Amino acid sequence: MALRLLPSVLITSFTTKHTKTTKLDSSSVLRTPRIVAVMDNGSDQKVISRRSGNYHPSIWQYDYIQSLKSNYQEESFNEQAMTLVGEVRMMLEKATEPLEKLELIDTLQRLGLSYHFQKETKRILESIRSEISWKKDNLYATALEFRLLRQHGYNVTQEAFSGFQDEIGNFNASLCEDCKGLLSFYEASYLSVEGEDILDTAKDFATEQLHRHLQQNKIEEHLRMLVEHALELPLQWRVSRLEARWFIDLYQKTEKRDPMLLELAKLDFNIVQAVHQDDLRYASSWWNDTGLGEKLSFARDRLMENFLWTVGVIFDPQFGNIRRTSTKVNALITTIDDVYDVYGTLDELEIFTQAVERWDINAMELLPEYMKICFLALFNSINEMAFGILKENGVHTIPFLKKAWADICKSYLLEAKWFHSGYIPTFKEYIDNAWVSISAPVILSHACSLTFDSTTKDCLEHWKEHYNIIYCSSLILRLADDLGTSVDELKRGDVPKSIQCYMYETGSSEAEAHEHVRKLIEATWKKMNGEYLSMAHSTSSPTFVQIALNLARMAQCMYQYGDGHGVSDKETRHRVLLLLVSSIPVENSILA
Repeated sequence: MALRLLPSVLITSFTTKHTKTTKLDSSSVLRTPRIVAVMDNGSDQKVISRRSGNYHPSIWQYDYIQSLKSNYQEESFNEQAMTLVGEVRMMLEKATEPLEKLELIDTLQRLGLSYHFQKETKRILESIRSEISWKKDNLYATALEFRLLRQHGYNVTQEAFSGFQDEIGNFNASLCEDCKGLLSFYEASYLSVEGEDILDTAKDFATEQLHRHLQQNKIEEHLRMLVEHALELPLQWRVSRLEARWFIDLYQKTEKRDPMLLELAKLDFNIVQAVHQDDLRYASSWWNDTGLGEKLSFARDRLMENFLWTVGVIFDPQFGNIRRTSTKVNALITTIDDVYDVYGTLDELEIFTQAVERWDINAMELLPEYMKICFLALFNSINEMAFGILKENGVHTIPFLKKAWADICKSYLLEAKWFHSGYIPTFKEYIDNAWVSISAPVILSHACSLTFDSTTKDCLEHWKEHYNIIYCSSLILRLADDLGTSVDELKRGDVPKSIQCYMYETGSSEAEAHEHVRKLIEATWKKMNGEYLSMAHSTSSPTFVQIALNLARMAQCMYQYGDGHGVSDKETRHRVLLLLVSSIPVENSILA
């Protein structure tokens, strides 16, 4: 498949041929806050009027972050957890019925414990695949098996559900009263790939019937909470770490809970949180040392939020180096994005882009003072990361990483030119640039450098091999961001986003444009599901593939209720407290 084939297919199928003149009328340009900067060049002073994002300052102070420490770092807690892990392994061994095994695997996943039991999970799933009779006429069991197999990269066919349909393809009326089965069916439908009509029909059918069950208010409380949670966002789109924190609370309330599983889930959550706090303190010290938060006051100071992204993308305790590196990358992206979107003049941005392309410390001589600080932080941080990779793996990654940063700066510059000229791009023109400017390729470039075995291929070869899943992840991040932030960004005077470009090109209403973008996200997930299934058992780095999938999930999480990255004192604050600050009380632990 040609490298640009997937993007072209995706966007072409979601745009119309209708076009309009794409020059903004001056009356349609929103007035934006401005600040005045005085540039001192020796004896000459030049007054420059600049935009302002009006971002609130960080709500997480350096001293507070450094104070976050947990008793769960002690080895005694890890020993207790490992003892419980051994007990759960015995549970998996002793389970005899296929459905019992699958339900245990599902519970472990939702409690955030599955990373301990990967070998056992693979063995069970492969043994169950060939069995058929145990799930006959059981929608719940059939859908649960289908979802778990696909989540683990087994390409089972949608025909698993054909037995629940009549001759013309409608689902049997008897299924309408099986709320538990419908929920399982609904979750399974989000693992669909392109062209799976049965699963498309299943999604609509299950969604409609689940809403009906909620309206009738006849289902028990535990199931009702699961249904409401699923209809808000399906499991396939959810961030596993947040899902674990939510599910632990729910599991604790159910009568069928296993006390040992619950204790392990709480204990493990707190132990992993302690690891994350170590990573966070490290990243906070690095950020404080750069001085970017203090010196570039126009930019978003979002160290904590940038770290939250990395926890959502890869929470496993053994991947601290990836979290620390990714937090640095995220923080640099946030700052440089605001240089281009908010503060820099077009002339300054041209020079900064050239400096990044050259990747030469001497290139910063022509930059204004604030850009010198920014460029030097970028240059030193990325070179240090690359040196660590070279020392550890013997691989020279600077050319690969330098290109990623040059590409994003060029995409930022194009958007700045669009803004200053009043140009409104077509929807496809916007997307072709915006999937890069959203920063996912830069984030994933560094993940690629850290996760692949580069003794057989260089980073660029790995990148090409995984290009389609990278593009899908990037596109979902872009579209989710646009759904959550486009109104606020327009008020700041930013370039029109996908919503506005689609409205302008097609004459659609804002509601229609939002629906179009939501459908494109859903279609892109189907593409990504298919890419995942095609490479799950052949990729040289399953960790990288999971990072790409999780980046899309984290995007939908961060922008679920608006701009959770820029406006971080609302839902994002609550999530930070849940995941990174507050431990879960463990009644039976040695703390008691």
